[in-house]
Amino acid sequence: MTDREMIECSEKARQMDRLRAIMHRLRAPGGCPWDAEQTHASLVPNLIEEAYETVDAIQRDDMPHLREELGDLLLQVVFHSELASERGDFDVDEVAREISEKLIRRHPHVFATSGADDAEAVLKQWDEIKRSEKGTGREPFLHGTGKGLPALLRAAKLQKKAAKVGFDWPDEEGVRDKIREELDEVESADSPEAAAGEIGDLLFSVVNLARFRKLDPEVLLADANRKFEERFGEMEKALRERGRSLEDASLDEMEAAWQAAKKR
Repeated sequence: MTDREMIECSEKARQMDRLRAIMHRLRAPGGCPWDAEQTHASLVPNLIEEAYETVDAIQRDDMPHLREELGDLLLQVVFHSELASERGDFDVDEVAREISEKLIRRHPHVFATSGADDAEAVLKQWDEIKRSEKGTGREPFLHGTGKGLPALLRAAKLQKKAAKVGFDWPDEEGVRDKIREELDEVESADSPEAAAGEIGDLLFSVVNLARFRKLDPEVLLADANRKFEERFGEMEKALRERGRSLEDASLDEMEAAWQAAKKR
């Protein structure tokens, strides 16, 4: 099949090959100037944005958009693989082979003779195999944990891993006490720099509370953001109906409209 035929291919089983052919054509001489200029580094914002847009579609249970966002995320994998292939580093087939082999190695209870009867045992076995593969036995236990993640997600991952070796509060009451302690320290901080550090500690403690309740802090904050945005829009609409704008309204007027939106 020629390159042109592959780009126009409609066979369901060959759509990954089609995507690769399209990406290759975009990067080739005479292709797209924007695509031709991209590097691994320049595409990082796109990769992050597409990952978050995929998460948003999942949280909204929006299947049509999830399919679209997964496609955009897949494009990033293919794009980076094409860049690497041009340099002779690796291609998308090697990416797929490596993750396939990793899945087989880390699921010996499925593909070999190891036993893991529940999800907790599977995760414990996964971590042990991962540490063995990466040769991290002599590295600090938390070495590399969550590297590259946004701070909120990394905080949860660090806490969860530390808890695996028993470094954890015995119960939720201890976590709540820690939050109160950190809040007191914020209030008693004697400089902006000290306050900044204490607020960071407070945020870290709140993430711990979410973990104790088996809740994802990133999801919780995303929901809070969405709720704030919706209520702020309702407040703005209510003010507009009264002939007021956000710029002209007093704080008391905005508060009254906010409370009304909150009740709705």
